Amino acid sequence: MGIRHNGRELALKALYQIDLRGGASNEDLVQFFDAFPADDRSRKFAVQLVDGVRTERIALDRLIADALEHWSIGRLARVDHNILRLALYELQHLDEIPARVTIDEAIELAKTYGDEESGRFVNGVLDQMAGRLKLKEKGEESNPAKPPQA
Repeated sequence: MGIRHNGRELALKALYQIDLRGGASNEDLVQFFDAFPADDRSRKFAVQLVDGVRTERIALDRLIADALEHWSIGRLARVDHNILRLALYELQHLDEIPARVTIDEAIELAKTYGDEESGRFVNGVLDQMAGRLKLKEKGEESNPAKPPQA
């Protein structure tokens, strides 16, 4: 697996633990990251994601809540909730990563760590949020061989 994929997995595990414990100090996070073997670049990406999600958590949760239909944010599985937070943070703040990559990676995390419906659920919510925030085409370079769609 790639550096960023491993970083996303590590970040998801850290955010899940933070949720279970009700928070974490910087020292707790250092110990957490030291407990999981990972390439330094994967760890650096994970720390970037965790720091970003922790900083933007309230705004991220507000956007997630707005995207949920017939569901409240409090009813979300912790894994699904943290995958949505990670992906939404990445969509909004990491311009070098195309939206389709972020969404595909979130779906894979949901399939691996969530329940049997998590992949479809995460896909639907992220697709809706990316559309609402006009981020669906983020990172997609236009193909000069293909004429623009009217």
